[in-house]
Amino acid sequence: MKRREFIALLGGAAVAWPLAARAQQRERMRRIGILFGGFAADDPEGQARMTALIQGLQERGWTDGRNVRIEYRWAVGNPERLRRYAAELIALAPDVVVSGGGVAAAAFQQASRTVPIVFGNTADPVASGLVDSLARPGRNITGFMNAEFSFSTKWLELLKQIAPRVSRVAILRIDAGSQGIGQFTAIQAVAPSFGVEVTPITGRDPAETERAVTAFVRGPTDGLIVTGGGIQQPQRETIIAVAARHQLPATYPFRRFVIEGGLVSLGADQSEPYRLAADYVDRILKGEKPADLPVQAPTRFETVINLKTARTLGLQIPDVVRARADEVIE
Repeated sequence: MKRREFIALLGGAAVAWPLAARAQQRERMRRIGILFGGFAADDPEGQARMTALIQGLQERGWTDGRNVRIEYRWAVGNPERLRRYAAELIALAPDVVVSGGGVAAAAFQQASRTVPIVFGNTADPVASGLVDSLARPGRNITGFMNAEFSFSTKWLELLKQIAPRVSRVAILRIDAGSQGIGQFTAIQAVAPSFGVEVTPITGRDPAETERAVTAFVRGPTDGLIVTGGGIQQPQRETIIAVAARHQLPATYPFRRFVIEGGLVSLGADQSEPYRLAADYVDRILKGEKPADLPVQAPTRFETVINLKTARTLGLQIPDVVRARADEVIE
């Protein structure tokens, strides 16, 4: 081989090698762990959120089995299982993990202070201690919130609009952690201005929920507020049934409760944060740090009313409430 040909060949290889290396790097299999604390794998609400996340990832070029491997865990509202699954996913050395809600995010934080975490639908992550601030989360975590704790007061306001005679309200929390305390404290602060006495009750499982609600009930001026937090999602059927059995006007944080027979819900769109979370996952996989990605607040809230349930309770939904409803179930 002539010297000139050898130099040309060497130069071409020098150019081609970085290109090939970069292509190989782009196609390197990455790993994502996803943990939903409050759902079973076949829960339609959990599936809707999962679908939003997966579609968002696919739109950004990440396909399970091609350039990313996705590991799923569903804790079904069991705190011990949630902690175990969080540790399992972290042990797989993922590039990033995604949590469905604040309890799952906290479990990931306990398991690792270095693996990037993106959360969805978390109530007041600053007050919950997950992040330092919304603008600069710090640490290894960021994501999308569904409301600040002060939003909880809107559930009481809505309940009084629909059932004005209510003067005693049970505030159902599935756990007594920071989220449950924060939401109850916000409601308690404004309760006197609505002429309402509020009582916190806790239902960590369906049997405890039934006992707690039944023990609270005294008469026709009672009401119920189910606070936000995805970990109570597996109890939807129980909560709706016990409210119906005791003829309790009740407000819920998520649309699915009303679709399945609850009276009224007010809350943020529950799937949109996961579609948006795909963008943060993409950016982290490309090298950005969670600490530099601001926590985003919801921009859209929805009110859903079940008129059949209202009629069963003998309630007339005010025109002003119906007018602002995003969905009315006949």
